[in-house]
Amino acid sequence: MSLLKTLDDPRTKEIAREVFERQFQQDPHLDNEYDDRRKSRMYEDILYNLSFLHTAIRFDDPDIFRDYSVWIFHLLRNLMKDLHPDRVKDHMLDHYRILEAVLSEKEPDTDQSAMARCLKAGMEAIRAIDVPYPLSHRFQKEPYAQEKQEYLDLILRSDTRGVIQYAQELVDSGMPLEDLYVNLIQEAMYEIGELWHQNEITVDKEHYATSVSQMVLSRYYEEIFGRPRIGKTLLSCCVGSELHEMGARMLSDLFEYHGWDSVYLGAAVPVPALLHAVQEHEPDLLALSVTMTPHLVQCVDMVDAVRARFPDLKIAVGGRAFATGPDLWRKINADTCETTAVDLIQWAKEHIAGEEG
Repeated sequence: MSLLKTLDDPRTKEIAREVFERQFQQDPHLDNEYDDRRKSRMYEDILYNLSFLHTAIRFDDPDIFRDYSVWIFHLLRNLMKDLHPDRVKDHMLDHYRILEAVLSEKEPDTDQSAMARCLKAGMEAIRAIDVPYPLSHRFQKEPYAQEKQEYLDLILRSDTRGVIQYAQELVDSGMPLEDLYVNLIQEAMYEIGELWHQNEITVDKEHYATSVSQMVLSRYYEEIFGRPRIGKTLLSCCVGSELHEMGARMLSDLFEYHGWDSVYLGAAVPVPALLHAVQEHEPDLLALSVTMTPHLVQCVDMVDAVRARFPDLKIAVGGRAFATGPDLWRKINADTCETTAVDLIQWAKEHIAGEEG
């Protein structure tokens, strides 16, 4: 079959353009619903649709296209919140009909019966969808509600280049690095975690989100680590065998941005190793991150061990595990538990660095 070679193949682009133009011809309301950005995205989506359809036909496996159709619906629904879900469904159903017509005309060597089965599976899956991705109220609030949505959507479609370029566009347009870290990337990663906990996305997507976000952050290390030093040191690590290290990494980066030296130990740090690190680096602040609730017990052991050897060292705790109770950190005998890295930096300025405000 000759349906598709690559997304950059001229023949593929020709077919995508034909599908794009026919859809706007058949549905004049689209011109009012789609701005230039949406139109550009729609053309890119057609290329991806062709790619997934080609794969499904190649293996004669309608489930491939069925699963993809469900995923792309949720993505489009989140991108176009101003449209009713049923309207988004109508867009997709019309689109699949046009796909079939164009491919039948332009690519007659395509396995027509396999194509029909795959498109039928996709259409049935779309009709059966009841609920889109359940984004949290927190995520949809300001600041940067639209920017967060855009960043998350790019992650959900695994658009690595798009994620990096979009973050750079935000920085170039004036978004402070602190806001990029805390109000955009951190919030998006929280939401990725929630979607995974709700079984809305798979673990590979969660891991991809972490990887690509770390790529974004690495682009700003020269600026972050080039700031003037203030003579203070942060030592940080994740408690237990945590795989959710990104929050602690971002915390260390932001302290560096504010002139601190940081020593990040990573995850699964034994208590003796932590004590050795404290003795070696003589930090002004120890920050312990706990994501999974069962690791709170290990956090208690760590804090107790540090208190016994270094009673004057300030200890901060944080992470998802502490969201279960506002005073949980007090039971661990920590000095503070701030909501964000920016809040902890401000606390450290007042209680350690001796700065006002």
